[in-house]
Amino acid sequence: TTVLAQQHYNTFIERMSAFPVTIRILSRFRSRQDQARTLKDLAEGKADIIIGTHMLLSKNVLFKNLGLVVVDEEQRFGVRHKERLKQLRAAVDVLTLSATPIPRTLYMAVSGVRDLSLIETPPEARLPIKTYVTAYRPQLVREVILRELERGGQVFFVHNRVETIEKLREELEALVPEARFIVGHGQMPEDYLEKVMAKFVAGDADVLLCTTIIESGLDIPNANTLIVDHADKLGLAQLYQLRGRVGRGANRAYSYFLYHAGRKVTETARERLSTIEQATELGAGFRIALKDLEIRGAGNLLGPEQSGQVAAVGLDLYTRLLATAVDKARAERKHPQQEESEPSAPQSLAPADEAEPPTVSLDLPITAYLPEEYVPDATVRLRIYQRMAASMTSSQVRDLTRELEDRFGQLPEAATNLVEVVRLKGLAISAGVESIRALAEEFAIQTPEARAIPEVVRMRLQRKHKDLLKVTPHQVRINRTKAGAKWQHMLESVLEEMGEA
Repeated sequence: TTVLAQQHYNTFIERMSAFPVTIRILSRFRSRQDQARTLKDLAEGKADIIIGTHMLLSKNVLFKNLGLVVVDEEQRFGVRHKERLKQLRAAVDVLTLSATPIPRTLYMAVSGVRDLSLIETPPEARLPIKTYVTAYRPQLVREVILRELERGGQVFFVHNRVETIEKLREELEALVPEARFIVGHGQMPEDYLEKVMAKFVAGDADVLLCTTIIESGLDIPNANTLIVDHADKLGLAQLYQLRGRVGRGANRAYSYFLYHAGRKVTETARERLSTIEQATELGAGFRIALKDLEIRGAGNLLGPEQSGQVAAVGLDLYTRLLATAVDKARAERKHPQQEESEPSAPQSLAPADEAEPPTVSLDLPITAYLPEEYVPDATVRLRIYQRMAASMTSSQVRDLTRELEDRFGQLPEAATNLVEVVRLKGLAISAGVESIRALAEEFAIQTPEARAIPEVVRMRLQRKHKDLLKVTPHQVRINRTKAGAKWQHMLESVLEEMGEA
């Protein structure tokens, strides 16, 4: 944004003052004459460092000898801007910075298509931001604003609707007459908006009522309370970036993400708010960006789509396919002649240094699934199935059961059976079991050829369950007739015994 560019410019002027370099800025806050002079100096090589907004990517901006491009707040740049950067990439080093990269860019980094570095050390004396997600209540808003004013701070109030922002200002002024309000949004004339921001930075206003114009990089250490109205309408990265506008100094900061009771909140919006409320630790942006990748998908790495499509094949398979393609491309670049002369051997979908996760085959005489009438949303059902696909401990299964009951009510029989299958799967993996099959008269628990059941375990099982089962070095057979309706409990008991070996 223009304000962020100005802040970077001021910082560079201060830190580079001892060096013989010329620093210029290009933004809409500058006059046309100043912009023209800056463009002329760039083309002639008279400017060593140029700081600017998206204007720097315009076709009329020419560089004499460009060597490095640093892109701050990468998530603010769309596909067209990145295509312009690709044109510079052949001869220029490019460094992109972001606390919350868009899903496609993040996936390119974690999959190896792009290099990735993480800065996890927070600034000195920086404290985590207290985050609350709750329904909008006028009394709460009044208390929050007054509490910040009492400790000499300022407040950001984000309302992302220009047509109703002035009406909200009148309501807030009546609600909190003790505070001084000022309004700022992107549809204001440049010079007027600059004066608004300067007035707030100078402390001449207590509350800045604004749109998401403050989202990127704004640094006002005295503003330590954030209120976001209609937070369910904003994206996850937006919410995190907005929260980053407070807590810039040594004081404890507070953020309130408000939704309006009586208005329907979608399941995706609910998940976004839950994520932002839970991820409060310093440096949580990377974890939030990963969650955003999970919610939205990675998009098209070569086309314009910035989200979607991963769910079509599943994130795990998509990861393996892309990792294999990247490794193959790198190998071809490293050994081109060898690749041409020798036929390539068949490759596994998994990377060479990644072990296959343990699996177990279950064939049980029960119907286990999530009924559509119990979890109506197909996306939510898919997400729950994905969680269940991983190996889960008994405590994790209990937590998942409580979560399902809290969100959707008492589990129907099919869902109860599914939870029990997930529990048995986790126990079987821990016990090193290869498969569990329901035969005509028995349940057969099979271990791999390379893993025999220890003799001490076989003796203990035979002694404890007597004539209910038969044990061999690689198999436990449970009598279905004698086990009766308690066969699930019997299976659990046997698997727990085997897992303790």
